[in-house]
Amino acid sequence: MPRPRKNRKIFGAPPFDLFKPAGIPFNELETITLTLDELEALRLADFEGLYQEEAAQLMEVSRQTFGNIVAMARQKCAEALLQGKMLLIEGGDFEIDYERRRICKGCGRSWRTMQHEDQKGVRCPACDVPGRHRHGNKNNGPRGAKAPDEPLATDKS
Repeated sequence: MPRPRKNRKIFGAPPFDLFKPAGIPFNELETITLTLDELEALRLADFEGLYQEEAAQLMEVSRQTFGNIVAMARQKCAEALLQGKMLLIEGGDFEIDYERRRICKGCGRSWRTMQHEDQKGVRCPACDVPGRHRHGNKNNGPRGAKAPDEPLATDKS
């Protein structure tokens, strides 16, 4: 008997939950379900460009598990695109983490922000550089370096 799946961390729900080929009615399409944890794995690996080890730490799974999740997600997306199937995004084994650790690409300082903050508008509290900062998790900075325990950055001055 397999052990129960551990919940994977995701950083918010997607704004859309369905994609389908244009011009074909819903009732004529086969459906493929992409789970929210599979979508998160795609986001981290392909959209954010993180290495599997970094992405696995953020989702709080092993690197092997992350690799399996992202491989399945890619296969499902390819099947939907190449065979004209509807892609439904729902379900999965996950919990939403509303807090995100940021790591400044300029000075390397880490701090926490709330998930809903626009990443492009986030400024480093140490060097005040705006822009895209790397993601980390609450225990580790980039590539597993120990990050200091920083308070939540809430002021936007």
